[in-house]
This record gives sequence, structure tokens and C-alpha cells, in this order.
Amino acid sequence: MDSGKINCIVFLDVRNAFDSINHEILIDKMRNFFGATGKQLRSFESYLNNRVQQCLINGQLSSPKKIICGVQQGSILGPLLFLLYINDIADSLSHLTPSLYADDTEIYASSNDCADLVDNDDKVNIDLENIPMQMDDTQ
Repeated sequence: MDSGKINCIVFLDVRNAFDSINHEILIDKMRNFFGATGKQLRSFESYLNNRVQQCLINGQLSSPKKIICGVQQGSILGPLLFLLYINDIADSLSHLTPSLYADDTEIYASSNDCADLVDNDDKVNIDLENIPMQMDDTQ
């Protein structure tokens, strides 16, 4: 801050973070980035893909509906699977300094030239379009 540079911080919040995880993408990341194979990978596939949910309203139980995305909130594995899913955001934003904490991300940039920050903003928007999650633009 004392170096005379212009500083910028962008705060991102993932919309419905735990509910929006694409199972296929997560399994691919576990295989390709983290080396999960065999029984490990099949266990996670089973954990993610063999889930259903029902609602009980006024004593009436709905028919079971298959859960096609998301990880279970409040579970031990949920936060870990979410972190595995978003781990490559830092790689996508490698030209900046991202800080990740659960579903909140901060991106730092500083420059002597305001035009550089505008250019970084354009790059961030392109990078975020390639990340398979929706950002909450209301916060």
C-alpha cells in the first residue's frame, strides 16, 4: 500500500456452493488432478451418484428424486469435496493473487497503471466464465 500503487480487491461468493457441484467434473478432477483410481474413485462415484431425496409436507412423502449435483452439507466429506472441486480456481487466476476460503474467494491486484487493473478485470471475467460455478453477484 505504501509503494504508491493502485490496489484492487474483488470479493467473489459462489452461489449455492455445495449444491452446485457437478459430479462428473468432480470425479474427473479427482482422477486427473489428485490421482484417485480403482476402489477410491468408485467409492466416491458411489457416494455422489447413488443418492435420492424426498420431502415430507403435511404428512405426505414425495416420490424419491435422484440428486444429480451437489455434495451433502453438514457432512464430513462435503467441505473436502468442495475444496477439491474449486482447487483449480487459483490456477485459472494465476495472473493475480487469489485467496480461497470455502465458498468465498478474494482476488488481489495492484499496479502503477489503472489500465492494467482494467485489463486484469477483463481477464478475471474470462477466467470466471471457464469455472463451472455461478458467482453470487448480489453480495
